[in-house]
Amino acid sequence: MWKISKQYSHFAFGAIQAGVTCAVASAIASMQLVAEGTFVSHWLRAYFFSWAAMLPVVIVAAPFIHWLANRTR
Repeated sequence: MWKISKQYSHFAFGAIQAGVTCAVASAIASMQLVAEGTFVSHWLRAYFFSWAAMLPVVIVAAPFIHWLANRTR
């Protein structure tokens, strides 16, 4: 199993969270293509494009979201 330094754990969390979210969202958006038989190819393209676009957003926004969530305790 890979060991990630605690210093960089928020980057790993952001990458995984963005990956899971983009996989689910792109699968839902591609669902109408199941009947055409092009679901998998379309879903993979949409997934990789959306993950590449969202990863920087998640990495930049995560510290603010973390701060905001801890502020309301």
